[in-house]
Amino acid sequence: MHYFVTGATGFIGKRLVGKLLQRKGAVVHFLIRKESEGKVAGLREHWGVTAARAVPVFGDLTSKKLGVSVDETKALKGQIDHFYHLAAVYDLEADAESQIAVNVDGTRNTVEFAKAIGAGHFHHVSSIAAAGLYEGVFREDMFDEAEGLDHPYFMTKHESEKIVRQECKVPWSVYRPAAVVGDSQTGEMDKIDGPYYFFKLIQRLRQILPPWMPSVGLEGGRINIVPVDFVVAALDHISHLKRSSGACFHLVDPMGYRVGDVLDILSKAAHAPKMNLFINAALMGFIPKSVKKGLMALAPVRRVYKAIMHDLGLPEEMMTFVNYPTRFDCRETLAALKGSGIACPNFKDYAWRLWDYWERHLDPDLHIDRSLKGTVAGKVVLVTGGSSGIGLAAAHKFAEAGATTIICGRDQDKLDEACKEATDKGYTFIAYPADIADMADADRFVQVLIANHGGVDFLINNAGRSIRRAIEGSYDRFHDFERTMQLNYFGCLRVTMGLLPGMVARRKGHVVNISSIGVLTNAPRFSAYVASKAALDAWTRCASSEFADQGISFTTINMPLVRTPMIAPTQIYKNVPTLSPEEAADMIAQACIFKPVRIATRLGITGQMLHAMVPRVAQIVMNTSFRMFPDSSAAKGDKGAKSQLSAEAVAMQQMMRGIHF
Repeated sequence: MHYFVTGATGFIGKRLVGKLLQRKGAVVHFLIRKESEGKVAGLREHWGVTAARAVPVFGDLTSKKLGVSVDETKALKGQIDHFYHLAAVYDLEADAESQIAVNVDGTRNTVEFAKAIGAGHFHHVSSIAAAGLYEGVFREDMFDEAEGLDHPYFMTKHESEKIVRQECKVPWSVYRPAAVVGDSQTGEMDKIDGPYYFFKLIQRLRQILPPWMPSVGLEGGRINIVPVDFVVAALDHISHLKRSSGACFHLVDPMGYRVGDVLDILSKAAHAPKMNLFINAALMGFIPKSVKKGLMALAPVRRVYKAIMHDLGLPEEMMTFVNYPTRFDCRETLAALKGSGIACPNFKDYAWRLWDYWERHLDPDLHIDRSLKGTVAGKVVLVTGGSSGIGLAAAHKFAEAGATTIICGRDQDKLDEACKEATDKGYTFIAYPADIADMADADRFVQVLIANHGGVDFLINNAGRSIRRAIEGSYDRFHDFERTMQLNYFGCLRVTMGLLPGMVARRKGHVVNISSIGVLTNAPRFSAYVASKAALDAWTRCASSEFADQGISFTTINMPLVRTPMIAPTQIYKNVPTLSPEEAADMIAQACIFKPVRIATRLGITGQMLHAMVPRVAQIVMNTSFRMFPDSSAAKGDKGAKSQLSAEAVAMQQMMRGIHF
């Protein structure tokens, strides 16, 4: 048996050729560009056959009769029993011109070539997209009934099938696979497409929320998904059955799932939060198309929409298919497969394999240099308060990654000690004494940075002071609020605003502000500290909006409790689970690499949600903790006394890891 295959190097085609070659004495001729001749040996090795059984035919899908030479065309005439046409553009994001050139013109050229060589039977692999956005059940004997073909992918799939139906002069069959995903046994896939676009969103949900946390999903329309091994097996089996010309087969999952069900199944496979509540996406259907089109014509609306879709890792076209209205009847396919043992597996049974393969091989983050070295090497990084604690740990990471690392602090001895540590480890810090709380000194320091380094690329606003004291113990200590605000807010702003003009001029720069989990939880006994950090958070939100189009980005880190000299005076923290400075420095590194708007712990996010949704309950919880954990002896002015915790307090400490009490 002799076969001819276009698209033999593609995901489905490569597997189909392998399947055909398993037949005794089978010889497969496959179309390939002349410039891809170097791939032939590798393909034969993959298929495990000799040159006599896998024969390349050099040509081009976009050329008349595939651009195959006259001699080769004559040699193939009358030799091909089955001709499979799989070559096509399967990318929703591809431009209309390229899709027309390949899907429409390419199919016409292929049909002409099949006629020229007198192929025994022409098998056209179309797609369920040929039905467009048909409302209802689309049967295998339906074609002209297709509707909603505005999208280039739908249009070209429909037009290419029309060419086969109207212009093919040899017996033909059409196969319409659903959305093809990876192998149901191995999960193997070659690209991100279809349902895979939602994988990154699910991964992000898993990163910020615990798996037991209920989440909201879209119910949406029905989406049909089939694994590639089912498509290949079904195509191979059906194409070898004796039948007349003009048959059509839907290679689909007879069940089908709603978009929400698919997302929920994938969430379970990823150990992400389960989607317990579904919002019917059809609710948005009441908005007239003319209104939607008018809104999208507005530049701000279009920009926001694009930003949201980009942040979620979704192509803009995906929203077109959330309310996908078509279901597919497949009785002809089921009848043809009866007794063969070939059936579409249940999506729930192999979704975990798809997820595992994607996360190991296809996750876009795997192919991007997400190392700290790739981000900051050769760049100028300033870490304020870099002579100890979190700042020093972060400075070591930056210097080790190849950054020009600048640290500043008030204590020259500590700066010298930090520089010695760096030298002992094989790299250097550039240290400047500076009191950021002093506006004049902050201005002087900024001018030194500009003169000596031309500004900075990354600014880590880490310098700060914390005071743990109840408000009732602060009536005569208003200076606590003034000095905390002076450093944590005004000093930070003075340095940032001094360096921003240089960043704007270069149209690049990133600012990381070390805030506190207390801003999210409104931690009692930290009114001075939380207020100063909340002011910084608010300023950062305003600034990030103003500079969003100038290449400047900001990250706020709502840092949990870290074991540093700043918390040493509070004795009860010795029994509280805390982060190490190195773990906190890792968060700063991630802020520079990924540049998110905010980094916060799950506990911090939960606290913020609690205050937003049930503020009275949040107040009761925080008041309970306030009464349970007294002021430290240092705050009371008695540095010799030891604070004792009750069993309840110890239990609560362990439960609410990292919160400020």
